Amino acid sequence: MFERITINPEICEGKPCIRNKRITVAIIVRLVAGGMSFKEIIKSYPYLEEEDIKEALEYAAL
Repeated sequence: MFERITINPEICEGKPCIRNKRITVAIIVRLVAGGMSFKEIIKSYPYLEEEDIKEALEYAAL
């Protein structure tokens, strides 16, 4: 169901991350909740894609 969310005990203590990168779903949610736009987040984390952010928000909503 979630192709971009990975959970690996060796990365970020097993917290849900974006594509095995060291950015967690929780970080994405906090950035969006803090008012950052998708474009601003991608500018700060250029290896992210808009679909990563959308999927992180969907994952967090469950």
